[in-house]
Amino acid sequence: MFLVTRDEFWHSWRSGSGGELVEGSHATGRSTAELLRSLISQQRLPSPNQAEALIEAVKVVGEKLTAANPVELAVGNIVKRVLHIIREEDLSAVTSDVGGLYLSAETDDEDIAECDYDHVASAAAVACRRILHRPSLHTLLENTGADRNLSSRKLKHNVIEAVNELIGEIDACHEQIAEQAVEHIHDNQVILTLGHSRTVLEFLSAAKDKKRSFRVFIAEGAPRYQGHVLAKELAKRGVQSTVVTDSAVFAIISRVNMVIVGVHAVMANGGIIAPVGLRMVALAARTHAIPFVVLAGMHELCPSYPHNPEVLLNDMRCPSELIEFGEFSDCMDFGSGSGSPLVHVVNPAFDYVPPELVSLFITDM
Repeated sequence: MFLVTRDEFWHSWRSGSGGELVEGSHATGRSTAELLRSLISQQRLPSPNQAEALIEAVKVVGEKLTAANPVELAVGNIVKRVLHIIREEDLSAVTSDVGGLYLSAETDDEDIAECDYDHVASAAAVACRRILHRPSLHTLLENTGADRNLSSRKLKHNVIEAVNELIGEIDACHEQIAEQAVEHIHDNQVILTLGHSRTVLEFLSAAKDKKRSFRVFIAEGAPRYQGHVLAKELAKRGVQSTVVTDSAVFAIISRVNMVIVGVHAVMANGGIIAPVGLRMVALAARTHAIPFVVLAGMHELCPSYPHNPEVLLNDMRCPSELIEFGEFSDCMDFGSGSGSPLVHVVNPAFDYVPPELVSLFITDM
């Protein structure tokens, strides 16, 4: 059972510590892992089928989180990782218990006694061992409620420890990827990126720290202009950059040696969901035979395909990011005879870049 309501869980995930909306693959992935860790720690498990009860609780909350913001694919990725952790810890506990029963069992069959049972055997082998070496009546009578509670606490403890490791992986992904920068960035190279990505920031900074001398072109990433933010942060770290408009990418691409970008998600077919404008950059890179390098953490690797119905490839942001409503109010009202506005504003957040446009993936594996 839940000790707090699911609505409270959803509210804690929906907003950060300051009440701001949690968005971006890193922030949502970490928040989801923290939420599920809290759920697991407060879950009261029945004595039989503890893992099944825990899996069901995680599934219920995970489905709600995924449905609430389907464009944040990192949420579903983390839910699947946590479900895998629960199954692995349960299998480990079962095989350990079965191994103990085997060691304590007395049998006259030398062939069985001399078998070297693998503790990571298949489910069929585990079932066979349970049949061959059932616990004695004395063991069953001694299996008190305290033992069951201990088993429940042990499963939860092991799962929570594994989720803590997962959160640590998410936190360290930028640094893990940045450690590889020196292998890919060389002196006198010109690099192009678009918008702002902390992974790209740390990657370029790591190359700078290794005394690599290079220049960066930054497409500004309209309409949110996150490229301006990246330029300022790189300047603080001593990296020279040039900000260009998104429409100038084809004009300057011939001067570039490599494109390095961050992503929102990597799909199962190798395609990526990335900030809007990156497909244009990828096409420009392919036209000029320039490597298009993608930096992605493990939490951004999605097992779904882009054509799956549950995958939402895009998100429409507020039109006010593009135009001031006051300037176009007479064109956007419903005063025309057709009953519809004369000016429509479409502001997509993402592009889908097919796998054939990607040259290399660099991850934190």
